[in-house]
Amino acid sequence: MSSPAVPRTEIAPASIVERLVSFACLAPSVHNTQPWRWRYADGVLTLRADLRRRLPAEDPRGRDLTLSCGAALHHLQFAARALGWETDVVRLPRGADESVLAQVRVLRAGRSPVVPQDLALLRTRCTDRRRFTAWPVPAYRLDDLCRLAAPWGVAAAAIADDGARFRLELLANQALSELGLDPGRQAEQDRWIGRSGADGIPAALLPDDPDPLLARSRFRPGLLEDTRMVLHGGDRVIALGGPYDDVAGWLRTGEAMSALWLEATREGLSVVPMSQPIEVESTRREIGRSVLRGAFEPHLLLRVGWQAIGRSELPRTPRRPLADVLDS
Repeated sequence: MSSPAVPRTEIAPASIVERLVSFACLAPSVHNTQPWRWRYADGVLTLRADLRRRLPAEDPRGRDLTLSCGAALHHLQFAARALGWETDVVRLPRGADESVLAQVRVLRAGRSPVVPQDLALLRTRCTDRRRFTAWPVPAYRLDDLCRLAAPWGVAAAAIADDGARFRLELLANQALSELGLDPGRQAEQDRWIGRSGADGIPAALLPDDPDPLLARSRFRPGLLEDTRMVLHGGDRVIALGGPYDDVAGWLRTGEAMSALWLEATREGLSVVPMSQPIEVESTRREIGRSVLRGAFEPHLLLRVGWQAIGRSELPRTPRRPLADVLDS
């Protein structure tokens, strides 16, 4: 009796890889800097951090940059599954230079169905910084979102206790006050806001009449959101992190953030990153000590909530042309 045929592994053609990279580049990134570069050669797709897009004043260690690239890496894996392909990912490959974050092989051993609703999800996800409604997210939903981080080796915790939330609000406002006194950060931020090109945050997302005396956000007074404090009654916060505050952890946290964010979008929830309290080292350590009780090193905080029904859609932030981010 003859042995059953072994399925032949098919390596993705360049056209599929280009499509996947296009989906990957829909990922969120700090100030919409889109700090990634891709190269496809000999069946291997390499993800590099574009260090020219690093924010030296706001992100001197490259944490936000790496988180952004991690989100793009997950978007790519998510898109591959939706198109019926598998991915073999090697993170921080040995012997590569420090800008190389991952190498990916896209392949399949048989035909799998396309999942169009997942592709639509990648296009739908956005960052809506407008104030959430007062309706809190149920604890079971937060727990479900937290569980999505585990497959990526990332710790997640919902900060729902009133005492912990109050402590976090104090620390977040303290961080914002400290960051607001740094002229270098403000100048750097201004370079990425109100841009008219294929990156940064366009003027169309800025309110017409900001109130600089009331607004409290990561951006200079009044920009990008109609919030009046860092946290509101209906807001819930999820902390993501790991045992170490390092590049390997940041990359995986970026992947977990993307996984969580896409599922939240599927459920009609809105997600907004709160990276600014983590950018102040003393505040980051205090969040880990007094809010998370030493459970893990925080890499990122995410505000999770509901947007008002009927609120107009925001225009999408622009994306760089594929030719600018993919070499082959």
